[in-house]
Amino acid sequence: MKNSGVVTNTADWVDIDRLSKYTGGQNALIAQGGGQRGIFTSGVLDAFLLSNFDPFHRFYGTSAGALNIAAYLCRQKGIGRSFILDLTTHPEFFHLFSYIRNNQSLGLDWALDQICEYPYKLDIDMGRQVLGTRKAFAAVTDYAHLSDHYLPMLQADWKKVLIATCAIPRLYRQEVEFEHGRYIDGGVSASIPVQEAWRQGGRCLVVIRTEGDDLAASEPVIEQGDELHWYRDSLNTVQEHWQQKLSQWKQDWGSFFGERIQRSKEQKQATGNAPLLNGGRWLFGADDIYRLSHLLGDSFDSGLADMLMVHYQTYSLTQDFLHQPPDDCFIVQIKPDKPLRSSSLMSSSDDLLHDYQVGLDAGFRCVDLFAQTGISLHDRMLDLHPQKWA
Repeated sequence: MKNSGVVTNTADWVDIDRLSKYTGGQNALIAQGGGQRGIFTSGVLDAFLLSNFDPFHRFYGTSAGALNIAAYLCRQKGIGRSFILDLTTHPEFFHLFSYIRNNQSLGLDWALDQICEYPYKLDIDMGRQVLGTRKAFAAVTDYAHLSDHYLPMLQADWKKVLIATCAIPRLYRQEVEFEHGRYIDGGVSASIPVQEAWRQGGRCLVVIRTEGDDLAASEPVIEQGDELHWYRDSLNTVQEHWQQKLSQWKQDWGSFFGERIQRSKEQKQATGNAPLLNGGRWLFGADDIYRLSHLLGDSFDSGLADMLMVHYQTYSLTQDFLHQPPDDCFIVQIKPDKPLRSSSLMSSSDDLLHDYQVGLDAGFRCVDLFAQTGISLHDRMLDLHPQKWA
């Protein structure tokens, strides 16, 4: 039987007996990005807080997923929802006409400054106390090599790390520079950093999704009959295998992207408009952003084509991993039972509040599921007197 399962706001499909065999090792929480769709994740994690549920040893988040994990560790119920509902809908964070006319970038710095002030007051000190000796990481993408990288969260540079994981090219003004490199949005190379959680020893992996499996099934990563051998090989060999496949895909798809870029340029010269790749789906799961980038007329250069290729192929590999996990781990996916109403940007308050409630329902269902395995839910909660956020 497959060692994976799914929990939604309405039902769950998990083998409890099989799951319980994996909860005694290292448990990891992984949160996908998705812009304003991250309010679903806010709901899930608020349900965890209300249930005193924290059996995790490591945390991995991308973009909005990393922001939500920070709020969860700070034990401030509702602050993740407020960040999305109040701040990301504010014109200071993003305004369509300012973006088009003045190339005004995404107001990440402004939003993070606001969340540290009244009435929000993100409690980073509490987050560090809650985290303790555990580890939390935000996924980013190395700008030079378009490879995934993982920066520790809640340290002295916590705000810069959160900006880096959210720094969407063409929306944020530039890559974020550290001594060890320059980084952009983690969604390019690790929109769901579940493989990294596994590579670092996670054996019960709880993955919060903000979108379903919206890509066609990829070419299998392993050949039929060779599954156990592939998964039991060394981690270095696994990573080498993935890198070789990415390189091959890049060669195969290079001509395709070149053709599409040239066709876009020719059409733009003829009509003044450029077509959208893949019906307008943005490579970071944010369909609006791809359209906005076209309004500036600069979305089809080779750099963005490379990002598009890397995203789709790493996302495809992640789908394979989620559907066919290694035999030494169990994956529980938490996701909505139908597509969320909100989008990455410019969502209505009603849609955001609806998706938050969907996340709450899914989170409570997940807590009930894990309670059936006999896992200890409360060890890290009782002595901290978590601050509540109305």
